[in-house]
Amino acid sequence: MDLTATTAELAGAAAEVARLLPTRVLDPVLAGLRLKAGTDVEIAGSDQEHGVRLTVPATVHTEGEVLVPAKPLAATLQALDDPRVRLKVEGQRLAVRTPSSRFAIPLLDLHNHPGVPELPPRQGHLDADRLKIIAAVAGAASKDDALPIFTGIRIQSDDQKLHVIATDRYRMAYATLPWEQEGQVDLLVPAKPIAEAARQAAGRVALHANEDRLGLSWHNNSISTALLAAPFPDDRARRLLEAVIDSTVLVDADALARAVRRATPYGGPHQAVTIQVEDSEVRVKGSDPQQGESEEFVKATVEGDRVTKTFQARYLADALKAFAGRRIELKIQDGLRSTVLTSTPGEDGVELTYLVVPMRSVA
Repeated sequence: MDLTATTAELAGAAAEVARLLPTRVLDPVLAGLRLKAGTDVEIAGSDQEHGVRLTVPATVHTEGEVLVPAKPLAATLQALDDPRVRLKVEGQRLAVRTPSSRFAIPLLDLHNHPGVPELPPRQGHLDADRLKIIAAVAGAASKDDALPIFTGIRIQSDDQKLHVIATDRYRMAYATLPWEQEGQVDLLVPAKPIAEAARQAAGRVALHANEDRLGLSWHNNSISTALLAAPFPDDRARRLLEAVIDSTVLVDADALARAVRRATPYGGPHQAVTIQVEDSEVRVKGSDPQQGESEEFVKATVEGDRVTKTFQARYLADALKAFAGRRIELKIQDGLRSTVLTSTPGEDGVELTYLVVPMRSVA
Protein backbone atom coordinates (compact mmCIF):
# COMPACT_ATOMS: atom_id res chain seq x y z
CA MET A 1 0.00 0.00 0.00
CA ASP A 2 1.26 3.45 -0.92
CA LEU A 3 -0.76 6.68 -0.90
CA THR A 4 -0.57 10.44 -0.42
CA ALA A 5 -3.30 12.49 1.28
CA THR A 6 -4.01 15.79 2.98
CA THR A 7 -2.60 15.55 6.49
CA ALA A 8 -5.47 17.32 8.26
CA GLU A 9 -8.16 15.15 6.63
CA LEU A 10 -6.28 11.93 7.31
CA ALA A 11 -5.49 12.96 10.90
CA GLY A 12 -9.12 13.92 11.56
CA ALA A 13 -10.50 10.63 10.29
CA ALA A 14 -7.90 8.56 12.16
CA ALA A 15 -8.68 10.41 15.39
CA GLU A 16 -12.44 9.95 14.98
CA VAL A 17 -12.14 6.20 14.43
CA ALA A 18 -9.59 5.81 17.24
CA ARG A 19 -11.89 7.61 19.68
CA LEU A 20 -14.56 4.95 19.24
CA LEU A 21 -12.19 2.03 19.73
CA PRO A 22 -11.27 0.60 23.16
CA THR A 23 -7.91 1.50 24.66
CA ARG A 24 -7.68 -1.58 26.88
CA VAL A 25 -8.25 -4.88 25.10
CA LEU A 26 -6.87 -8.38 25.47
CA ASP A 27 -6.51 -8.66 21.70
CA PRO A 28 -4.54 -5.69 20.26
CA VAL A 29 -6.05 -6.14 16.78
CA LEU A 30 -9.35 -4.78 18.18
CA ALA A 31 -7.55 -1.49 18.84
CA GLY A 32 -6.27 -1.33 15.28
CA LEU A 33 -7.16 0.89 12.33
CA ARG A 34 -7.77 -0.86 9.04
CA LEU A 35 -6.48 1.23 6.13
CA LYS A 36 -7.74 0.23 2.69
CA ALA A 37 -6.39 2.09 -0.33
CA GLY A 38 -8.38 1.90 -3.55
CA THR A 39 -9.92 4.89 -5.31
CA ASP A 40 -9.48 6.78 -2.02
CA VAL A 41 -8.44 5.54 1.42
CA GLU A 42 -10.94 4.02 3.84
CA ILE A 43 -10.10 4.19 7.55
CA ALA A 44 -12.09 1.64 9.52
CA GLY A 45 -12.19 -0.02 12.90
CA SER A 46 -14.29 -2.34 14.99
CA ASP A 47 -14.25 -3.83 18.48
CA GLN A 48 -17.17 -6.11 17.45
CA GLU A 49 -19.58 -3.79 19.27
CA HIS A 50 -18.94 -0.60 17.28
CA GLY A 51 -18.08 -0.36 13.61
CA VAL A 52 -16.68 2.75 11.88
CA ARG A 53 -15.81 3.49 8.24
CA LEU A 54 -14.59 6.94 7.16
CA THR A 55 -13.31 7.76 3.67
CA VAL A 56 -10.63 10.35 2.89
CA PRO A 57 -9.65 11.54 -0.63
CA ALA A 58 -6.17 10.29 -1.53
CA THR A 59 -3.78 9.81 -4.41
CA VAL A 60 -3.25 6.05 -4.36
CA HIS A 61 0.09 4.91 -5.81
CA THR A 62 -0.35 1.24 -4.84
CA GLU A 63 -3.59 -0.34 -3.68
CA GLY A 64 -3.59 -2.44 -0.53
CA GLU A 65 -4.96 -3.02 2.95
CA VAL A 66 -3.17 -3.02 6.33
CA LEU A 67 -3.97 -2.95 10.05
CA VAL A 68 -2.04 -0.59 12.34
CA PRO A 69 -2.34 0.43 16.03
CA ALA A 70 -4.88 3.25 16.21
CA LYS A 71 -3.40 5.52 18.86
CA PRO A 72 0.17 5.79 17.49
CA LEU A 73 -1.03 6.51 13.96
CA ALA A 74 -3.62 9.08 15.07
CA ALA A 75 -1.11 10.83 17.38
CA THR A 76 1.60 10.91 14.69
CA LEU A 77 -0.71 12.37 12.05
CA GLN A 78 -2.07 15.01 14.41
CA ALA A 79 1.45 16.15 15.32
CA LEU A 80 2.52 16.80 11.71
CA ASP A 81 2.77 20.35 10.33
CA ASP A 82 3.20 19.41 6.65
CA PRO A 83 0.05 19.84 4.52
CA ARG A 84 0.50 16.48 2.75
CA VAL A 85 1.61 13.11 4.10
CA ARG A 86 2.55 9.81 2.49
CA LEU A 87 1.68 6.41 3.95
CA LYS A 88 3.72 3.53 2.55
CA VAL A 89 4.15 -0.08 3.63
CA GLU A 90 7.81 -0.86 4.14
CA GLY A 91 8.30 -4.48 5.19
CA GLN A 92 6.37 -5.07 8.41
CA ARG A 93 5.88 -1.37 9.12
CA LEU A 94 3.74 1.46 7.87
CA ALA A 95 5.96 4.43 7.12
CA VAL A 96 4.48 7.89 7.68
CA ARG A 97 6.54 10.23 5.50
CA THR A 98 6.85 13.96 4.91
CA PRO A 99 9.63 15.71 2.96
CA SER A 100 11.64 16.11 6.19
CA SER A 101 10.57 13.21 8.42
CA ARG A 102 9.76 9.52 8.62
CA PHE A 103 7.89 7.55 11.27
CA ALA A 104 7.45 3.77 11.19
CA ILE A 105 4.57 1.97 12.94
CA PRO A 106 4.53 -1.86 13.23
CA LEU A 107 1.73 -3.60 11.34
CA LEU A 108 -0.83 -5.80 13.12
CA ASP A 109 -2.11 -9.09 11.74
CA LEU A 110 -4.93 -8.12 9.41
CA HIS A 111 -6.16 -11.73 9.10
CA ASN A 112 -6.95 -11.86 12.84
CA HIS A 113 -9.19 -8.77 12.67
CA PRO A 114 -12.92 -9.61 12.92
CA GLY A 115 -13.79 -7.13 10.19
CA VAL A 116 -16.19 -4.21 10.33
CA PRO A 117 -19.85 -5.28 10.69
CA GLU A 118 -22.05 -4.66 7.68
CA LEU A 119 -24.79 -2.09 8.05
CA PRO A 120 -28.28 -3.46 8.75
CA PRO A 121 -31.17 -2.64 6.36
CA ARG A 122 -31.98 1.00 5.71
CA GLN A 123 -35.06 2.28 7.55
CA GLY A 124 -35.18 5.92 6.46
CA HIS A 125 -33.39 9.19 5.73
CA LEU A 126 -32.94 12.51 7.49
CA ASP A 127 -30.95 15.69 7.05
CA ALA A 128 -27.61 15.92 8.88
CA ASP A 129 -28.38 19.41 10.26
CA ARG A 130 -31.47 17.99 11.97
CA LEU A 131 -29.58 14.91 13.10
CA LYS A 132 -27.19 17.03 15.17
CA ILE A 133 -29.90 17.47 17.81
CA ILE A 134 -29.16 13.84 18.77
CA ALA A 135 -25.75 14.97 20.03
CA ALA A 136 -27.52 17.43 22.35
CA VAL A 137 -29.87 14.71 23.60
CA ALA A 138 -26.90 12.39 24.18
CA GLY A 139 -25.50 14.90 26.68
CA ALA A 140 -28.25 13.86 29.10
CA ALA A 141 -27.27 10.17 29.00
CA SER A 142 -25.31 8.67 31.88
CA LYS A 143 -21.56 8.06 31.63
CA ASP A 144 -21.76 5.34 34.30
CA ASP A 145 -21.55 1.88 32.71
CA ALA A 146 -22.81 0.35 35.95
CA LEU A 147 -26.30 1.41 34.82
CA PRO A 148 -26.22 0.63 31.09
CA ILE A 149 -29.92 1.37 30.59
CA PHE A 150 -29.19 5.06 31.21
CA THR A 151 -26.13 5.21 28.92
CA GLY A 152 -28.37 4.92 25.87
CA ILE A 153 -30.60 7.02 23.65
CA ARG A 154 -34.14 5.76 23.12
CA ILE A 155 -35.10 6.13 19.44
CA GLN A 156 -38.63 5.53 18.17
CA SER A 157 -40.29 6.54 14.93
CA ASP A 158 -43.65 7.34 13.40
CA ASP A 159 -44.50 8.18 9.80
CA GLN A 160 -43.07 11.71 9.95
CA LYS A 161 -40.78 12.03 12.96
CA LEU A 162 -38.06 10.42 15.01
CA HIS A 163 -38.51 10.65 18.79
CA VAL A 164 -35.28 10.54 20.80
CA ILE A 165 -34.91 10.61 24.58
CA ALA A 166 -32.06 10.16 27.07
CA THR A 167 -31.74 10.50 30.85
CA ASP A 168 -29.27 9.86 33.65
CA ARG A 169 -32.08 10.27 36.26
CA TYR A 170 -30.94 13.81 37.19
CA ARG A 171 -31.70 15.34 33.80
CA MET A 172 -33.51 14.32 30.66
CA ALA A 173 -33.57 15.49 27.04
CA TYR A 174 -36.36 14.75 24.57
CA ALA A 175 -36.43 15.79 20.93
CA THR A 176 -38.46 15.15 17.79
CA LEU A 177 -37.05 15.64 14.29
CA PRO A 178 -38.56 15.15 10.84
CA TRP A 179 -37.41 12.20 8.77
CA GLU A 180 -38.35 10.18 5.67
CA GLN A 181 -39.51 6.80 6.94
CA GLU A 182 -39.02 3.55 5.03
CA GLY A 183 -39.40 1.24 8.04
CA GLN A 184 -40.20 1.68 11.74
CA VAL A 185 -37.54 1.82 14.46
CA ASP A 186 -37.92 1.15 18.19
CA LEU A 187 -34.43 0.97 19.72
CA LEU A 188 -32.20 1.67 22.72
CA VAL A 189 -28.77 2.69 21.39
CA PRO A 190 -25.46 3.50 23.19
CA ALA A 191 -25.23 7.29 23.25
CA LYS A 192 -21.53 7.80 22.50
CA PRO A 193 -21.16 6.31 18.99
CA ILE A 194 -24.44 7.75 17.74
CA ALA A 195 -23.57 11.20 19.11
CA GLU A 196 -20.21 10.97 17.30
CA ALA A 197 -21.97 10.04 14.07
CA ALA A 198 -24.44 12.90 14.50
CA ARG A 199 -21.59 15.39 14.90
CA GLN A 200 -19.70 14.15 11.84
CA ALA A 201 -22.50 13.43 9.38
CA ALA A 202 -23.09 15.70 6.41
CA GLY A 203 -25.80 16.00 3.78
CA ARG A 204 -28.44 13.31 3.50
CA VAL A 205 -28.02 10.62 6.16
CA ALA A 206 -29.45 7.10 6.03
CA LEU A 207 -30.52 5.36 9.22
CA HIS A 208 -30.05 1.58 9.24
CA ALA A 209 -31.43 -0.76 11.89
CA ASN A 210 -32.45 -4.31 12.75
CA GLU A 211 -33.00 -6.16 16.02
CA ASP A 212 -29.25 -6.14 16.81
CA ARG A 213 -27.64 -2.97 15.42
CA LEU A 214 -28.19 0.62 14.42
CA GLY A 215 -26.08 2.50 11.91
CA LEU A 216 -25.86 5.90 10.25
CA SER A 217 -24.30 6.34 6.80
CA TRP A 218 -23.51 9.33 4.60
CA HIS A 219 -21.44 9.55 1.40
CA ASN A 220 -18.91 6.69 1.85
CA ASN A 221 -18.88 6.92 5.65
CA SER A 222 -20.71 4.96 8.33
CA ILE A 223 -20.85 4.35 12.07
CA SER A 224 -22.80 1.47 13.59
CA THR A 225 -23.23 0.02 17.05
CA ALA A 226 -24.83 -2.93 18.82
CA LEU A 227 -28.07 -2.13 20.63
CA LEU A 228 -28.60 -2.14 24.38
CA ALA A 229 -30.82 -5.00 25.51
CA ALA A 230 -32.28 -3.51 28.71
CA PRO A 231 -35.88 -2.17 28.64
CA PHE A 232 -36.10 1.63 28.85
CA PRO A 233 -38.67 3.13 31.30
CA ASP A 234 -40.71 4.82 28.55
CA ASP A 235 -43.89 5.57 30.51
CA ARG A 236 -42.02 6.94 33.48
CA ALA A 237 -39.85 9.20 31.32
CA ARG A 238 -42.76 10.60 29.35
CA ARG A 239 -44.74 11.35 32.52
CA LEU A 240 -41.94 13.72 33.51
CA LEU A 241 -42.81 15.84 30.46
CA GLU A 242 -46.29 16.46 31.93
CA ALA A 243 -45.15 19.38 34.05
CA VAL A 244 -47.30 21.43 36.45
CA ILE A 245 -45.81 24.89 36.09
CA ASP A 246 -45.51 27.48 38.89
CA SER A 247 -43.38 30.02 37.05
CA THR A 248 -42.42 30.60 33.41
CA VAL A 249 -39.31 32.56 32.44
CA LEU A 250 -38.57 33.65 28.86
CA VAL A 251 -34.85 34.39 28.53
CA ASP A 252 -31.98 34.35 26.04
CA ALA A 253 -30.23 30.98 26.38
CA ASP A 254 -26.78 32.32 25.56
CA ALA A 255 -27.01 35.20 28.03
CA LEU A 256 -28.13 32.89 30.81
CA ALA A 257 -25.43 30.35 29.89
CA ARG A 258 -22.73 33.04 30.15
CA ALA A 259 -24.00 34.08 33.58
CA VAL A 260 -24.04 30.45 34.76
CA ARG A 261 -20.48 29.97 33.49
CA ARG A 262 -19.27 33.04 35.39
CA ALA A 263 -21.04 31.91 38.57
CA THR A 264 -19.65 28.36 38.46
CA PRO A 265 -16.23 29.16 40.04
CA TYR A 266 -18.18 30.40 43.05
CA GLY A 267 -20.33 27.28 43.24
CA GLY A 268 -18.51 25.76 46.19
CA PRO A 269 -17.84 22.06 46.77
CA HIS A 270 -21.22 21.13 45.26
CA GLN A 271 -20.62 23.23 42.10
CA ALA A 272 -24.06 24.75 42.60
CA VAL A 273 -25.59 27.85 41.03
CA THR A 274 -28.83 29.45 42.14
CA ILE A 275 -31.45 30.97 39.83
CA GLN A 276 -33.66 33.48 41.58
CA VAL A 277 -36.69 34.64 39.54
CA GLU A 278 -37.48 38.36 39.98
CA ASP A 279 -40.12 40.59 38.34
CA SER A 280 -38.36 41.21 35.01
CA GLU A 281 -35.05 39.39 35.38
CA VAL A 282 -33.36 36.36 36.85
CA ARG A 283 -30.57 36.61 39.38
CA VAL A 284 -27.77 34.05 38.93
CA LYS A 285 -25.82 33.48 42.13
CA GLY A 286 -22.88 31.48 43.33
CA SER A 287 -21.64 31.35 46.92
CA ASP A 288 -18.67 29.64 48.51
CA PRO A 289 -17.10 30.49 51.91
CA GLN A 290 -13.62 29.90 50.46
CA GLN A 291 -13.90 31.43 46.98
CA GLY A 292 -16.38 34.24 47.64
CA GLU A 293 -19.68 34.96 45.97
CA SER A 294 -21.11 36.17 42.65
CA GLU A 295 -24.35 37.77 41.58
CA GLU A 296 -25.49 38.66 38.07
CA PHE A 297 -28.81 39.80 36.59
CA VAL A 298 -30.16 38.61 33.22
CA LYS A 299 -33.19 40.28 31.62
CA ALA A 300 -36.22 38.04 31.30
CA THR A 301 -39.98 37.98 30.86
CA VAL A 302 -41.58 36.37 33.90
CA GLU A 303 -45.05 34.93 34.46
CA GLY A 304 -46.18 33.26 37.67
CA ASP A 305 -44.54 32.93 41.06
CA ARG A 306 -41.17 34.39 42.04
CA VAL A 307 -39.17 31.31 42.92
CA THR A 308 -35.59 30.29 43.70
CA LYS A 309 -33.94 27.09 42.47
CA THR A 310 -30.44 25.70 42.87
CA PHE A 311 -28.88 23.49 40.21
CA GLN A 312 -25.75 21.48 39.57
CA ALA A 313 -23.89 24.01 37.41
CA ARG A 314 -22.68 21.47 34.87
CA TYR A 315 -26.13 20.05 34.28
CA LEU A 316 -27.68 23.47 33.77
CA ALA A 317 -24.83 24.56 31.48
CA ASP A 318 -25.23 21.44 29.32
CA ALA A 319 -28.96 22.09 29.00
CA LEU A 320 -28.48 25.73 27.99
CA LYS A 321 -25.79 24.78 25.48
CA ALA A 322 -28.32 22.60 23.65
CA PHE A 323 -30.42 25.75 23.01
CA ALA A 324 -27.53 27.96 21.81
CA GLY A 325 -28.71 30.91 19.74
CA ARG A 326 -32.34 30.68 20.88
CA ARG A 327 -34.70 32.25 23.36
CA ILE A 328 -35.94 29.63 25.78
CA GLU A 329 -38.70 29.11 28.28
CA LEU A 330 -37.77 27.90 31.75
CA LYS A 331 -40.87 26.22 33.14
CA ILE A 332 -40.27 25.93 36.86
CA GLN A 333 -42.17 23.49 39.06
CA ASP A 334 -42.63 23.44 42.81
CA GLY A 335 -40.28 21.60 45.17
CA LEU A 336 -37.67 19.24 43.71
CA ARG A 337 -39.59 18.52 40.53
CA SER A 338 -37.71 19.12 37.27
CA THR A 339 -37.31 22.51 35.66
CA VAL A 340 -38.30 22.21 31.99
CA LEU A 341 -36.39 24.06 29.24
CA THR A 342 -38.06 24.47 25.84
CA SER A 343 -37.93 26.78 22.84
CA THR A 344 -40.07 27.53 19.82
CA PRO A 345 -39.36 24.94 17.10
CA GLY A 346 -37.10 26.25 14.33
CA GLU A 347 -37.82 26.20 10.62
CA ASP A 348 -36.16 22.77 10.47
CA GLY A 349 -39.05 21.28 12.44
CA VAL A 350 -36.79 20.11 15.28
CA GLU A 351 -38.28 20.33 18.79
CA LEU A 352 -36.23 19.94 21.97
CA THR A 353 -37.25 19.69 25.62
CA TYR A 354 -34.64 19.45 28.39
CA LEU A 355 -35.36 18.67 32.05
CA VAL A 356 -32.98 19.41 34.92
CA VAL A 357 -33.65 18.30 38.49
CA PRO A 358 -32.89 21.04 41.05
CA MET A 359 -30.71 20.38 44.08
CA ARG A 360 -31.78 20.51 47.67
CA SER A 361 -30.68 23.71 49.33
CA VAL A 362 -26.98 23.61 50.16
CA ALA A 363 -25.33 25.35 53.01
